[in-house]
Amino acid sequence: MQSLTIVTPDDWHLHFRDNEMLAETVPATARCFQRAIVMPNLVPPVVNAEMAMAYKSRIEAARPEGSTFEPLMTLFLTNTTTPQDIVDAKTAGVTACKLYPAGATTNSDAAVKGIKALYPVFQAMQEQGLLLLIHGEVTEHHIDIFDREKAFIDTHLSHIVDAFPDLKVVFEHITTADAAEFVSGANDKVGATITPQHLLLNRNDLLVGGVRPHNYCLPVLKRNTHQKALQDMVASGNPKFFLGTDSAPHAKHKKENACGCAGCYSAWSAIELYAEIFDQLGVIDKLEGFASLYGPDFYGLPRNTTTTTLIKEPWQVPDQVTLADGTDMVPFYAGQTLQWKLESAFQNA
Repeated sequence: MQSLTIVTPDDWHLHFRDNEMLAETVPATARCFQRAIVMPNLVPPVVNAEMAMAYKSRIEAARPEGSTFEPLMTLFLTNTTTPQDIVDAKTAGVTACKLYPAGATTNSDAAVKGIKALYPVFQAMQEQGLLLLIHGEVTEHHIDIFDREKAFIDTHLSHIVDAFPDLKVVFEHITTADAAEFVSGANDKVGATITPQHLLLNRNDLLVGGVRPHNYCLPVLKRNTHQKALQDMVASGNPKFFLGTDSAPHAKHKKENACGCAGCYSAWSAIELYAEIFDQLGVIDKLEGFASLYGPDFYGLPRNTTTTTLIKEPWQVPDQVTLADGTDMVPFYAGQTLQWKLESAFQNA
């Protein structure tokens, strides 16, 4: 197969950051995705409807001229979030709320301590029809970083799903066979996103031959057996699993640092990266479901009506991109050759 045309895809999990970053990150995503679920872990975090709508306006202002890209906004849950905040968010048009255990990832220090205290908020979300998006890792220091996803399932996620059977829950950026098994076996209100880095790489790609900071993300890359479990799940065409890049831009000097920050900036090659792995797995025909159909179906939103075409033509991911203020960023897979290239997007079907 030398050409593939699919329904225009969406990204169900990414980070745009804010201010000067938006002029880079929004066009990078809007080049091929119609919609994206926008993470709220700014500084300060997006904790109410007013902040979410103001952030949405800043994102829309950064869209390329003529773009119809639609940001889907989320709230950052804290221990001070109230059921009324959820009602207000739903009224304003917020799509979902994000649960970060405190300290689990970038800019999450203000997040939740004591998840059970949020059960009244989860009840309000269930009643209002707002989705719960979860960064599923415990943060206790005595638990090994490679075991934190499994521990979260056992300690928290299984109980949330049991307590709120009508609450739609997205287990974000899953990294383990345990998570894949949990989601596939849960009720139909539970889904998951999978990133390109967790399909393409394992912890050898982070650690062998020296630490590779631009492959460092949270949740951290796991052993190859977990990578294989994720690959098998997307190859199966299970509709509970869909595209979420977790594209997360950081300045080059903040990644290449004695205490480098977590995140892979994959937006400039996102759909091509997924095409790469689906082709390697011999299931390029399954890409459309994963990238374009299963996400909107799970969220209860209409599928896109335009199409995107990829062609099999080698191209090289840029070594770096430079922001308007001169800040350099290194994209995920920098300098590497991909076999699939975006030819056209947003074509009338």
